[in-house]
Amino acid sequence: MGEDEVVELCRDLIRIDSRNAGDNAGPGERAAAEFVAGKLAEVGVEATILESDRKRANVVARIEGTGESGEALLLHGHLDVVPFDAADWRVHPLSGEVADGCVWGRGAVDMKDMDAMILAVVRKRLSEGRPVRRDVVLVFTADEEAGGDYGAKFLVGKHPEVFEGVTEAIGEVGGFSVTMGDRRLYLIEAAEKGMAWMRLTAKGRAGHGSMLNAENAVTELAEAVGRIGRHQWPVRLTPTVTRLLEELGADLDRPEEAVAQLGPLARMIGAVLRNTANPTMLTAGYKTNVIPQTAEAVIDGRFLPGHEEEFLATVDDLLGPNVTREFVQHQAALEFAFEGPLVQAMARALAEEDPEGLAVPYTLSGGTDLKSFNRLGIKGYGFAPLRLPPELDFSGMFHGVDERVPVDSLRFGVRVLDRFLDLC
Repeated sequence: MGEDEVVELCRDLIRIDSRNAGDNAGPGERAAAEFVAGKLAEVGVEATILESDRKRANVVARIEGTGESGEALLLHGHLDVVPFDAADWRVHPLSGEVADGCVWGRGAVDMKDMDAMILAVVRKRLSEGRPVRRDVVLVFTADEEAGGDYGAKFLVGKHPEVFEGVTEAIGEVGGFSVTMGDRRLYLIEAAEKGMAWMRLTAKGRAGHGSMLNAENAVTELAEAVGRIGRHQWPVRLTPTVTRLLEELGADLDRPEEAVAQLGPLARMIGAVLRNTANPTMLTAGYKTNVIPQTAEAVIDGRFLPGHEEEFLATVDDLLGPNVTREFVQHQAALEFAFEGPLVQAMARALAEEDPEGLAVPYTLSGGTDLKSFNRLGIKGYGFAPLRLPPELDFSGMFHGVDERVPVDSLRFGVRVLDRFLDLC
């Protein structure tokens, strides 16, 4: 068990279709939840499946510790994945194929790899009779890719008892390596931007497309979308971003120069130097010669910790007088100090497997289920440890074509997580 089975666990999870397009009409997470619950049952862990809707299933379980600590630790992962177009891929996204030293498929890095690592570590420890020091709560959620209404939000709102005694958590998008010259850094997520998915609506006067119309809703909307999409947001250095830049040896007056050293990862890290607002969807009209009364757009807005008020005020200024906004999803930004026993345990576990690596904090440009768990007072970090080959465009794997994770990285992650549980 352990690192000897993590690859097969990852492949098995990838082969289970749990696509989530955000419309609650896909295959759901039930099959994946049953797989996870079954693997836990094989080593004596009683897991419960909690469905928020038909097929929208979450798995929860608790492993009792030795009593050395009264505070419980949450290990969480989500079971849903984003959609794909199989024609664009080198291998089928549900194949779980192993090729070129990697496991391929949708969810390989987001985040069935971490789900597999958690399962592998738990199965190994329990089969060997090795206890954990503190209670460990396992949560595998539905619906993370669409904001968590059927997953983390449901659990926090309807089943808070699952999290009794939990004070800290680890989850996705952190603990992966980036190589800079002769340095290997392991980026642990200590902060994440807030989410402001917004629907913009412009209302005008309907009419014939051949006539003059100074109240065209499409024109009003297009101008607002253009202003928002082209807006140059100012740099705002938060404590976590500043700490990372200092580790990179950056001139804080020119942070973009330091971020550029990160190669493809600069797309992710560059996005946490400032707030962002990207237009993603447009809807208007139903016939060529009819000016519609209403036009709509969707904006993916992300704001830095401590800068939500500034972000929303700027968006409102850019909208103009004839366009309104409403939230599709609105979730807080998070930031936790990169210090304390849990952080020390993560850093030490990494160092014991890779003495030349250095653990550093970073801010995630997206969001995770931790936003929901934090409503219960739980602080957490992104820690899905992977030692990656320098040439791999890891950030490009998230929601991308040909998503894959190296086999050796999965095995490394199991060893690190196993050490981490001994230390925390």
